[in-house]
Amino acid sequence: MNLHQLHLEAIAGRVEELNLIGIEGGDYLLEACLDGKPHPLADAQGQRLRVRSVTEARELLQALPIESMNLVHWSVQDEMCGMGVHPEEDIKVAISPHPTW
Repeated sequence: MNLHQLHLEAIAGRVEELNLIGIEGGDYLLEACLDGKPHPLADAQGQRLRVRSVTEARELLQALPIESMNLVHWSVQDEMCGMGVHPEEDIKVAISPHPTW
């Protein structure tokens, strides 16, 4: 899904969730959920769309009719020594897709 398709889906009210997913190295990936399924956003070359910050993501999404998105970081418990067996839980925090200043 590219940004144009995301815009059309948002206008139609089909975007259930928009996630900004933190990945190793400090970059983020964008993913929209429609009909209960994740749809990664792609750039003009068809590669996963990467942004370098929450601010860059907000600038990219500012024209879209989306009211909220989630900042998601995957669980690090499986990388921690001596933690034993714990259910893996991602950290998901609702944030505004619009600049706050």
